[in-house]
Amino acid sequence: MFPRSMRILAIAGFSAGTLTGCAETGVANSAGLYSTPVLNAPVTANPTPYSDALVCLATYARANNLVSPRIAVDRIDDMTGKAEADGTGRAVTMGASQMAMSALGKAGASQVMRYNTGTSEMELKYANNRLIRDVPPAPGQAVAPRGIYAGQVNGSDFYITGAITELNANIYSSGGDLQAGQVKSTGTRGRIGSRTYVMKVAMDFQVVDTISQDIVDTLSYQKQIIGREVGGGVFDILGGNLFDISAGHSTLEPKQLAVRSIVERAMVELMANFYGMPGPQACLRNDPLGARTSGATGSFVPAYNNLGSNNAQTREDPDRWNSARDADVPAVRRRGY
Repeated sequence: MFPRSMRILAIAGFSAGTLTGCAETGVANSAGLYSTPVLNAPVTANPTPYSDALVCLATYARANNLVSPRIAVDRIDDMTGKAEADGTGRAVTMGASQMAMSALGKAGASQVMRYNTGTSEMELKYANNRLIRDVPPAPGQAVAPRGIYAGQVNGSDFYITGAITELNANIYSSGGDLQAGQVKSTGTRGRIGSRTYVMKVAMDFQVVDTISQDIVDTLSYQKQIIGREVGGGVFDILGGNLFDISAGHSTLEPKQLAVRSIVERAMVELMANFYGMPGPQACLRNDPLGARTSGATGSFVPAYNNLGSNNAQTREDPDRWNSARDADVPAVRRRGY
């Protein structure tokens, strides 16, 4: 048995931890919070190995005065029907369409929205009933309703559709486990082991001419995902006291990032075809510096003629606009943080 002094110390430590937890979560602070959120990690870009190629496409198009056709992204659904084993939801993302829009933005594509048009359709309905205005009227003047004009909505030249078509959970696995120790019941035993397993996700894409409905391009890609696990431990009984010490390490390539990687690789190929780009070697002849509106985070249309002085070049910097990391942001803190 543990000495009495050690038992008392353990009980005191547990009690202190319990009281600290109660103080942290049981009484609201001056900001009305029971606990202060952990906010240390900055917001960063979410690139894949193909993001730089997408930005290269935008640079190539701008340098050669190439105009992108108008592209719409249709539904890119999860057609695998797979769910998580614990019942928490779908095994792969339902956001592949949004990933494709972001990827096309990085490539400088001209896009029109066709995936979620609920707000536009509602505003068109209100405008048709003369219920919407664009400019507040001056005092004493009548409200000018928004007009509806023929041809006011841009059409698409092509649209992209597709699906996540495969999710194979374990196409390969290997591992080993070694255990050794004394034969007697109170003896020391040890164990060490490692395992590796591979899964696969695949997607299919189609590019459709919006007017003729011809399928003008198709792509099918797969990506394999690897997981590794290493662990070991020691088990012993000393003087009636039980000791079970173990440690391990596991890594798994994110499934959803694998989907994003497939989407970005597909959009690289599609946009290279639209731009007539000869291949990756064309990136070597373009100056990546200078004013741009696309990057690893997506793209934008400048609201004003200030391309050379706006914050477009800092969108990928994780320290920008972060009050804890950017000296240019005034150190104004909310109470409780």
